[in-house]
Amino acid sequence: MVKVVVVGGGWSGCAAAIAAAKAGARVLLLERTDLLLGTGLVGGIFRNNGRFTAAEEAIAMGGGDLFVAMDANARHKGICFPGHNHASLYDVTMMEPLVKKILQNYGIEIKTQTRVADVLKYGRKIQALTGDHGEVIKGDVFVDTTGTAGPMGNCYKYGNGCSMCVLRCPSFGPRVSVTAKAEVKEFKAQKADGSYGAMSGSCKLNKESLSKEIRDQLEAKGIVVLPLPEHLMKPNGLGKKACSQYALPEFAANLVLLDTGHAKMMTSYFPLEELRSIPGLEKARYEDPYAGGIGNSVRYLGIAPCDDTLKVEGLDNLFCGGEKAGILVGHTEAVVTGLLSGHNAVRHCLDMPYLQLPSELATGDFISFIHQQMTVPEGLHLRYTFSGSVYFERMKALSLYSTNRAEINERVAKAGLSDIYNSCLV
Repeated sequence: MVKVVVVGGGWSGCAAAIAAAKAGARVLLLERTDLLLGTGLVGGIFRNNGRFTAAEEAIAMGGGDLFVAMDANARHKGICFPGHNHASLYDVTMMEPLVKKILQNYGIEIKTQTRVADVLKYGRKIQALTGDHGEVIKGDVFVDTTGTAGPMGNCYKYGNGCSMCVLRCPSFGPRVSVTAKAEVKEFKAQKADGSYGAMSGSCKLNKESLSKEIRDQLEAKGIVVLPLPEHLMKPNGLGKKACSQYALPEFAANLVLLDTGHAKMMTSYFPLEELRSIPGLEKARYEDPYAGGIGNSVRYLGIAPCDDTLKVEGLDNLFCGGEKAGILVGHTEAVVTGLLSGHNAVRHCLDMPYLQLPSELATGDFISFIHQQMTVPEGLHLRYTFSGSVYFERMKALSLYSTNRAEINERVAKAGLSDIYNSCLV
C-alpha cells in the first residue's frame, strides 16, 4: 500500500493528509508540537473576499472537509470590516479537536511531539526521515508543510526577538524544513525595504481583559473598530506585515478587533503601555504572542522551489503545501495547496500524471501566478492571498471572483474536476 508521510500539522498538512487518505494511501502526519493547526490556532478568518470562491472550488472538487468544519465552528458569518466582505470567523479555541477527529476518521495516523531531525536520501529520492530521538520514519512519498516561521534565531535576526508565539519553538524545538534538509535551496521573501521575512499580521487579546462594552459588541457583531489618537497611529508598521491584505490605512488609523474566541487584534504588535491607554483596553492582556507588545513571529524564511503541481524541484518524491509552496497568506490558501500536494503525492506513487489545476479556476491561477511572480525580484516583496492586495485585484480583473455557488460548481465541472479529491486512486 502507498505510504504518504506529511510533515507539519498546520492547515496545509491536515489538508494534504486528508487528500492523500481519500486517494487511497496510508498516511502518517508528523507534528513537532502537541497541537495541530499551527497558526490556525490563532487565526480564524476565512471566506472573506476571494477566499469564498477558493473554498467553494475546493468543496466542488471534493476537498471540502476542513471548510465544512470551519463553517460548523464559525462564531460569526457574513461580517464586513475594512477592505473585506462576507467574512466568517471560526472559534480558534474549539477548532483543533474537531480537525483532529476528522483526520482520525479517515484513518490517518497522527504523531504529535515528533520533530524531524534529518532526511535520508539516495540521489533524488528521499528514503526516510529521522526523528529527534533517532527513530527512522520510512515512506514512499513525502509532503513538506513545515511552514516558514521560526526558529527563534530568525525572529531575533529578522524581527524583534522571540515573542513567545503559538509556534512555541523553545518548548518543542525549532521548525525543521524537509526541503532544506534534503539539500534543496529555499527562497526567502522580502519586505519593501529589502530585508527578509514578514511579521505575522495579528495578535490575540484575552477577551475577558477588555471592557464589558467591547466584549458585548464583539460577541454580538463580531467586530469592534476603535479609532486611535494620532500619536498612537503606526502607518510605518504596515509594510512589515505578512498579511498585506490588511495593510490598509484603516488598520493604521484604527484598532480593529475581531471575535475569534479571543479578541483578534489586526496589528502585528502594539506596545502594552500604549494599548492600555485606549479606553476599554485599560486591563488588556496578550494571549498570543505573549510578548505581543514588542513583536510577533517572522515568516517567509524557507519557501521551497516547486512547480504548479507542487512537486519540489530537484527531488522525485517530495511535494509541498502552504507557505512552503509560495509567498501566500491564510488558512484557505494553505488548505487548497495542501489538498493538491497530498493528492499528487499519491499520483506520484502510481506513476499517474500529476494534477495541475487550470487557470480557469481561481486556485489554479493563484498557484501559477505566485510562482511566476517569485521569479522576479519585485515579486518577492509581495504577499499573495485570495482576500486582498495584488492577487484579489487580479482575481476580479479575470472574473474569477464569485460568491455564486452554482457558478463556481459549473466552472469546476467544466474543468472536469468535480469531486476529483474524493476519487480513490489506489
